[in-house]
Amino acid sequence: MSDARRILVGPFNRVEGDLEVDLDVVAGRVEAARVSSPLYRGFEQIMEGKHPHDAMVLVPRICGICSVSQSAAVAAALRDATGLIAPPNGERVANLVLAAENLADHLTHFYLFFMPDFARDAYRRRSWFDDARQRFKAVEGSAPAAVLPARAAFLHLTGMLSGKWPHTLALQPGGASRAVAANEKVRLLTLLRAFRSWLEQTLFGAPLEEISAIASSDALHAWAQQRAADASDFARFLAIARELGLQRLGRGSELYLAFGAYEIEGRHLFARGVRGVGEAGRAFDPAEITEDVSHAWLMDDEARHPLHGRTLPLLDKPDAYTWCKAPRLAGEVAECGALARQFVAGHPLIVDVVTRDGGSVFARVLARLLELALVVPAMERWVREIRPGEHFCVHGELPDEASGVGLVEAARGALGHWLVIRRGRVGSYQIVAPTTWNFSPRDRAGVPGALEQALVGAPVGDNETVPLAVQHIVRSFDPCMVCTVH
Repeated sequence: MSDARRILVGPFNRVEGDLEVDLDVVAGRVEAARVSSPLYRGFEQIMEGKHPHDAMVLVPRICGICSVSQSAAVAAALRDATGLIAPPNGERVANLVLAAENLADHLTHFYLFFMPDFARDAYRRRSWFDDARQRFKAVEGSAPAAVLPARAAFLHLTGMLSGKWPHTLALQPGGASRAVAANEKVRLLTLLRAFRSWLEQTLFGAPLEEISAIASSDALHAWAQQRAADASDFARFLAIARELGLQRLGRGSELYLAFGAYEIEGRHLFARGVRGVGEAGRAFDPAEITEDVSHAWLMDDEARHPLHGRTLPLLDKPDAYTWCKAPRLAGEVAECGALARQFVAGHPLIVDVVTRDGGSVFARVLARLLELALVVPAMERWVREIRPGEHFCVHGELPDEASGVGLVEAARGALGHWLVIRRGRVGSYQIVAPTTWNFSPRDRAGVPGALEQALVGAPVGDNETVPLAVQHIVRSFDPCMVCTVH
C-alpha cells in the first residue's frame, strides 16, 4: 500500500450531484479533507430589489425536498419584520406541514440514501449481507417498494393543509392560510394513525412510545438483543451498525447547534440552544453567527454576521475550493441536524450515545429515526388541539424600513434567513442552510468544517477510489447541496 495519496470522491448523487470531497490519505487513513460545493445558485442576489413578499414565492425554489422549511423561514423573517404574532391554530397547522416534510425526509434518508450502501458487494462476506441486499438494494430491494407508498400516503396531510408540495404558499407571516374544519381533524388523525401503524409494524417493530422511551446505549442494546436482527428495519440497522462499529466512525465537531423546532405559543417541542460534549448547554445568541469566505469563491475581507452579509462571486480567488461560506458560532465550528436537536433538547438516549462516543455515523442516523418516534405523537396532539372557528392567520402592514430573521429547523438542521428592507424593497437577503453549517470549508484560521473534521481518520483501502467509510460519513450528514450556496 502506498504511504500517501490524494483522491477525489464525487459527485455524490442520491439527492443531486453537486458535492466533491478531496481527501489526503496517509497510511490507509484520511489525514485531511476538503469539501467542495461546485454549484453557484445566486438566490441571495436574485432577491435584491424585489418586493419582500416575493420571497414567499422565490426562495422556496432553492430546493424541492425541503421547500416547506424554506417557506417557514421566509414567513418567520417577514413576521419578525412586520411584528406579527401568529395565532395558535396557525402555528399548529404550520408545524404540521413542516413536520410532515421533515419526517418524510428522515424516512427517505434512511431507506433510499443511507441503507443501500450496505447492499454493496464489498460487504458480501458479512452475515447480514444477503438480508440487507434483499431489503435495501437500490431499485431492486423490497424496502423502497414498501416505503414509497407509505411516504406518499403520509404526505397527503401536506396536500390537505397546504394544497401541494413542494413550494406551497400556505405558510404565511401571520400563520397559515388554510383553516381546518372539525371533520377535517378526523381525516388528519386517520392519516397520522396510518403512518404510525406503518412505522410501528415495519420500521421499528414496536410502539413509537417504546422507542422514544429508550434512555441509554445499554437499554438500546438490550432492546436489540431481545429481537432477531431481521425483526424490523430498525433492528437491521442496529445489528449492522454494531458489527461495523459505526459509533466510532465520523466523529466531527464537539459543538452542536439547534434553532428550536416546532414552536407554539412561545415554546419549542425541541429546545433552542448550543451544547458541547460534556457540557450542560447554553442559550443560543444569533448575534454570535458569522460567515467567513476566506476559502470560498466569494469576495470579502472579513467575517460578517448574515444581517450584514454579502454574496459577491470571485472565481479566480487563491486558496478557495468551494462556493460554500464558512458559518461559525462565536468563532467555533458547530454541527446541526437531528443529532444536534436531540442532544440540545437533552433526550437521554442521544446524550448518552454522544457522551460515550461523540457524534458519529451511528448517532446521526439514530437521532433521525428517534425523531420519527417523537414527532408523530406530537403531530397527533397538535391536530387534536386545533380549534375550528378560531383564527388561523392574521395580517399586518410591512414597514418600508425594517429587518427580520427567520430561524427554523429543517430535517438537516438549523436554517436561517436574514432580511433587510429598504424603501419597501429587499435591500439584503442572506441564507445560512444546514448543509452550509455542516459542509463548511476551512475558515480564515484554517479550521476545517464539521464534515471535513468528521472525515479525518476514516479508513481507506488500498484499492478504494470511493471509500465505503467515507460514503457512510457523508451520507450520515445527508448532503443537500442545492441548499448550501445561494
